[in-house]
Amino acid sequence: MKKYAALCLSAFAVAGAAVLSGCSDASRAAFNNLGEPAKVKVYSGGKLIYEGVSTGKIKNEENSNGYYFNDKCIQGDNKLVEVSGDVVISRDDLSCPKNREFAPN
Repeated sequence: MKKYAALCLSAFAVAGAAVLSGCSDASRAAFNNLGEPAKVKVYSGGKLIYEGVSTGKIKNEENSNGYYFNDKCIQGDNKLVEVSGDVVISRDDLSCPKNREFAPN
């Protein structure tokens, strides 16, 4: 019985190692940055129409191409922003944009 338990435990360890080593670097980066601030840019027709920085986790609705988050660059209490379209989310430059006058044509 002890040999069977040890064999099962070894099998779980090998399977776990295989699963963890099979993750791509992008998957690990996404998991490690879960809930971290991020820069959000929205484009329309190739033109930047919105740029902001989330205070934390960016969420998306099921069955939708939209995202919502609190924007740290907006002054006041109501910082919730909802965006959709050509959205680029990155974690390289988390500074607030100098010009907040974005508007679609």
